[in-house]
Amino acid sequence: MTPKELAVTAAKALDSKKGMEITVIDVGEQTSLADYFVICTGSSNTQINALCDAVEEAVNRSGEPTLHREGHRGGTWVLLDFGSVVVHVFSREARAFYDLERLWQDGTPLELSELLGE
Repeated sequence: MTPKELAVTAAKALDSKKGMEITVIDVGEQTSLADYFVICTGSSNTQINALCDAVEEAVNRSGEPTLHREGHRGGTWVLLDFGSVVVHVFSREARAFYDLERLWQDGTPLELSELLGE
């Protein structure tokens, strides 16, 4: 699975659990940390955990292991590291505070409307 396919798989899993404001940014030219960041907002700690579980299940099912999961106890920002793709699931307040879209504005956002049926 290519990094882009993995990022799209994660975005679809987030969408299936009603994740909000799903964004995928190609950051491969800006950093060696990952090729793509997937960013999503959840409405509660419970939904944030459900979103992360759905992503892990979908990506792991495709043969890609979760390398690291960080922040699950705090419930305001959970990071899932799949190597070439990093998924960030935020509460609304944490997303506004960290503003990753601004930090990684030199990256290239993927158009998701057709992929997610929006």
